[in-house]
Amino acid sequence: MAALNVLSRKGIRGSGRYAPRGPEAPRAKSKYDDIPIQQVWEEYRRTNAEDIRNYLMEKFLPLVRYNAERIHQKLPDEVDIEDLMQAGTFGLKDAVDAFDLERKVKFETYCAPRIRGAILDELRSMDWVPRLVRHRTARFESIRQQIEMETGESPTDSEVASRVGLEGEEFDKLKRDGTPVSIRSLTQRCFSGENGKDVREIDVIRDETQANPLSEMARRDLKDFVTKGLNRAERLIVVLYYYENMTMKEIGATLALSESRVSQMHSSILLRLKAQMQHRMRELEPDSDE
Repeated sequence: MAALNVLSRKGIRGSGRYAPRGPEAPRAKSKYDDIPIQQVWEEYRRTNAEDIRNYLMEKFLPLVRYNAERIHQKLPDEVDIEDLMQAGTFGLKDAVDAFDLERKVKFETYCAPRIRGAILDELRSMDWVPRLVRHRTARFESIRQQIEMETGESPTDSEVASRVGLEGEEFDKLKRDGTPVSIRSLTQRCFSGENGKDVREIDVIRDETQANPLSEMARRDLKDFVTKGLNRAERLIVVLYYYENMTMKEIGATLALSESRVSQMHSSILLRLKAQMQHRMRELEPDSDE
């Protein structure tokens, strides 16, 4: 674990898909640099010294970055390359501990599959979809593509069901499993903002719980326009009926009027408002010069 702490201090963190890729920081001078690598490996196999293991880890660390970046190119943006490099470092450590000099194989050739395997294992652990569902998804999509290549047209559900040999609920379940479901991280990059600062998904999500100031202003202006020129009782009838959703009977009880009287006043208000709106319709029309 001391080797991993050394690598962490050397700068394995602090990278990302959109971070600049500069040259690796030069390693500190080591007493093993002047010794042939074969002798270094032989000494490590004989003594299992921690300082030699740290030296080998630092020497072959660029292999971790190389393999992590190659795999990262095919992954969604929300996958952090730092996580891949961290997993690849553990793969490198296992390769250093298990390397057998008797096989006469270069360490670079031996460790590359171990690094990639550790990274792929980390990706599988990060996947929220079970592997069985992934397998069914691949099977369903493979059959659809095969039928499409044979017929030149998109296959129907009945054609796919016939090819798979399933019917009813069993086919529906397979189809559901074969339907891709994606998730998005709220912290992933949405687009580049000012001064090169990335804007995240969470920064542009619409907040449905907050009122739109423009809508509230338009609502208030409309209420003032509709109730302008009405007396107190008439204004209350409009507000209670259209804004508070009260019935005529409830309004009558509130204003100490009969339901029929409220209905009569409501009809009179609508006629006056209609005449007022027709009179001022020209003001509401957009300017033709704009």
